[in-house]
This record gives sequence, C-alpha cells and structure tokens, in this order.
Amino acid sequence: MSRSTITSLAAFGAVVVAVAAGAVACGPAKDSSAPPAGATTRATASAPATHKDDKGSGTSGTPTARPAFKGNGTYRVGADIAPGTYLTSGNGDGMCYWERAKDASGDMDSVLANDNVTGSSYVTITRADKIFKTTDCKDWYAVPAKAGAPKSPKAQISGDGMYKVGADMQPGTYRSTGNADGNCYWERAKDALHGTDSIIANDNVTGTAIVTIAHTDAYFKSSGCGDWRKTG
Repeated sequence: MSRSTITSLAAFGAVVVAVAAGAVACGPAKDSSAPPAGATTRATASAPATHKDDKGSGTSGTPTARPAFKGNGTYRVGADIAPGTYLTSGNGDGMCYWERAKDASGDMDSVLANDNVTGSSYVTITRADKIFKTTDCKDWYAVPAKAGAPKSPKAQISGDGMYKVGADMQPGTYRSTGNADGNCYWERAKDALHGTDSIIANDNVTGTAIVTIAHTDAYFKSSGCGDWRKTG
C-alpha cells in the first residue's frame, strides 16, 4: 500500500509549507531504534501533561530511556499520549511519516503539521492537538522539559535529520558540499511545531551550502544534503 504525500519546499529562503494526506500503515511496526545516549527515565504516555515547552522553547532535556509510544499508530492527545516534545531517530529509508491533527476526520483541513523523515525528527505536540499519527517511524521518545544530563554537541552532522541546537549540534557557521542535484534543503527553526511560523530561515541548495546557526535557534533541519561541518 502507498501513501499520498504532498510536500512543498520553497526555494531560496522562502517559507516552507508541508501538507500531506493521511499515511496508511501497511504492516507491523518496525523494530525500534536504540535509545538516545544519556537517557535515564521512562516516559508515561498516558500521564497528564507535564511538559512546559508546547511552544518549542528549546528547553527540552535528555530523551527518556524507554519509548513513549510506537512508531506506527494513531494516538489521542491527552488520553493515549501526553502533550510535549518527542524524538524519533534512526529512520534510514525515508518512509517515516508523522502528522499532528486537530481532529480524527482524516480530512486535509484537519492537518496542523506533518513531515516525511529521514534520520531524526523532533515534534512538539500541544495540548490543543487532538490526534497524532505516525507511520513507518522508529519509536518515539519523550524529551522532558527540564534539563537532563548534559550532552556533547557535535561540530559535524549528517545532511539528513533534525538537530537540537546546543544539545545535538553546536551553534556556528556550517558548510555542506557536493549538493549537485538540487535536493538539499535546510531550515533553522525556533521550535518543533513544524508550522510556517516555526521557520526562522530556510533554503534549497545546489552546490555548496553555508548557513550560520545562532545560539538562540532551537533546531536545525536538513534533508538531502551532504554532511555539515562547522567552519566557524
């Protein structure tokens, strides 16, 4: 079975808008990815909301050691899963799809935000959301609002994935080379809501890409690019 997904990447710094039709699960959930390093506690998916970063404030701590919920399923926010920020990683085949929705109608108008993921993705689910759908993704881990154990942010990252600035990667100026096919897309974001208002800046790139990520940025997202290396 296949999914119908329409994703529009705006060129040269324009705003990105992603809209997708409902994804369809075609089989059992995949094996979950290994827990993120430094994880210590277990998430309780049915617990009352305790996260304080519904607006993607960038204050999340270390992901929990055990998954909050599986990478295949449709979940009711506030009943099956708690509002908060979640992380999935290790999605190597590009088939991972997630969706925040305002109701369970399945209509296009019900979609608040969505994405197709290669690598990792952070998503903030708010108290106002009603449904969270995930298909062909690795398991999702809760990212607590309170700071967790300190991590060692990297100065080199893969060209596919979403990274938390100051935790997964260092702020600074990065360079990616060899992007010959024009499919390289990068995005600086102020939160993990994935709305158009979340975007600070973005670009589609052919050839060499250079971007400066500020220490005030919350996340950096990259798709189809070569590895990013910090140059300054």
